[in-house]
Amino acid sequence: MTNENHTEQASEVQRLFFRASAADFRQIPGSPIAYWPSEALRRSFSSHKSLADIAKPRQGLATTDNDRFLRYWFECALGDTALPGIDRDDATWYPCQKGGGYRKWYGNNEYVVNWKNNGQEIKDLVEARYGSITKRVVNEHLYFREGITWSSLSSAALSMRYVPAGYIFETKGSMCFFQEKEVLLHSLSFCNSTIVNPLLKCISPTLDYHEGPIGTLPITEQIRSEVIDAAKSAIAVAKEDWDASETSWDFTASPLLRPLRAPQLLSESYKKLRARWQEMVLETRRAEELCNRSFIVDYGLAEDIAPDVPLPDVTLNCNPAYRYGPDREEAEALLLWDTMRELVSYAVGCMLGRYSLDKPGLILANQGETLADYLAQVPQPSFPADDDNALPMMNAYGDSRDDDWFADDISQRFRQFLRVAFGEKHYDENMAFIEKALNVKGKRNYSLRDYFLGEFYADHVKRYKKRPIYWLFSSPKGSFNALMYMHRYRPDTVSVVLRYLRDFRKKLADEKDRQAAASINPGVSQGDRTKALKESDRLNKVLAELDDYERDVLYPLATQQIEIDLDDGVKVNYLKFGAALKKIVGLEGKDED
Repeated sequence: MTNENHTEQASEVQRLFFRASAADFRQIPGSPIAYWPSEALRRSFSSHKSLADIAKPRQGLATTDNDRFLRYWFECALGDTALPGIDRDDATWYPCQKGGGYRKWYGNNEYVVNWKNNGQEIKDLVEARYGSITKRVVNEHLYFREGITWSSLSSAALSMRYVPAGYIFETKGSMCFFQEKEVLLHSLSFCNSTIVNPLLKCISPTLDYHEGPIGTLPITEQIRSEVIDAAKSAIAVAKEDWDASETSWDFTASPLLRPLRAPQLLSESYKKLRARWQEMVLETRRAEELCNRSFIVDYGLAEDIAPDVPLPDVTLNCNPAYRYGPDREEAEALLLWDTMRELVSYAVGCMLGRYSLDKPGLILANQGETLADYLAQVPQPSFPADDDNALPMMNAYGDSRDDDWFADDISQRFRQFLRVAFGEKHYDENMAFIEKALNVKGKRNYSLRDYFLGEFYADHVKRYKKRPIYWLFSSPKGSFNALMYMHRYRPDTVSVVLRYLRDFRKKLADEKDRQAAASINPGVSQGDRTKALKESDRLNKVLAELDDYERDVLYPLATQQIEIDLDDGVKVNYLKFGAALKKIVGLEGKDED
């Protein structure tokens, strides 16, 4: 062995060699066999108070039956939901923290829990099963208080979020409570800093982020105003980012339409929005690095930990490095693609009356609401909601003729939306921009209609976590499709869809007869006659599909006049319609408790 190789081997052994004493282990709560921390890291535990000394990290409610008591907020009627800032003592559904994915500062506000009559139904079930409500309904005195939350089980690093007053918290969304707002913001900044995960690795190497290990984190009591300001900035940006999605209850409109609707090029609107998003990412990164530097100095960890924040760790949806991963070369194209799909989704919401171009926020969001309810809120809409809660999406030809058969065809209505929202002047350029952005796979002659027929509903189901609020009536091979909004569903809605099916079938039959006549017309070429005969045969198969769908599925369903109850959630209500609706894989599975 050469001297050079011997030196390299000795250096590697030295790098892997740790020396620690029992006294070193005792500096860390629980005296774990944590031999790798530096002296400065170990000393952090003995030099500072624990988080539990200055706050209350607590576990939350266990419903014992999540399928029964938990919902995504958008499944429920708005008028029966006590969202933050809405004083509604008689509500059934209340906001609930339930953890969620890796996201810092603000967000993951998705769930509501049945807490009607102070949670009486949950308490009755818990008492029947366990003999005492305190076995599962824990820390009730802390419900609805301001605090910070995190995901107690995660395969990623710890991420904490600010929670305003108004929430219950569940077992997977533990919370921590404080006496003073400044201490809360200081602690939130600490818990989102780069020094926390090395500390957690000492006390909880298994990524157990329950309130016990979290409570042992050493936290300095020295509160710096610049850290507080950085936390406020990061929270505000994270909230703006979260609320840009329609699955936030504070969503108002597509960010491409803010601040004011006016004739404009969509490409320019996106350019301005993208610039704003870049500012948000940089602002959050600066705030986090400021907090990191402050805590690294306070804990004497300059030699152990760097203050830098990698771009993928800026947990904003508008950050493509976080949203798609740092190594995706097509990240910018994907961000544009997603933004256009979100615009289309918002437009469909305007078509069905959930939103309006003339008023921000939710319009129709209660069970059985009608066009009259819509007009009561938006008396003179520039882009009115659909009158019968059924948007046809046909797939018989593969060309524009399907769009022309129904005035309220979804593709036709989107074109109207685009003209109203962005102006007639730039309509052609804007439509071309959208279709190019949606065609991320580079298909030839890809159109908006191709997106609606091929990918729109899958995107909607994914966006709404397999709990779609728009439901797609679809024949077995997808030749007939009609979209409806579940909050506007009435027992006669299936009959409305049936009328569209019959109208569509009649139009197809007329077209089939026209093609059949052309196939035997001696006045046209042999090639055209052959083409017409093939089309006539194909339409015969489509008609057979529609006949079977009407006879076996849609007509029997229409005669049943099915009732739904939004409180039962999408899972129960969607399955009532069986083969009439597009199948959602995994919908029938049991929710995780």
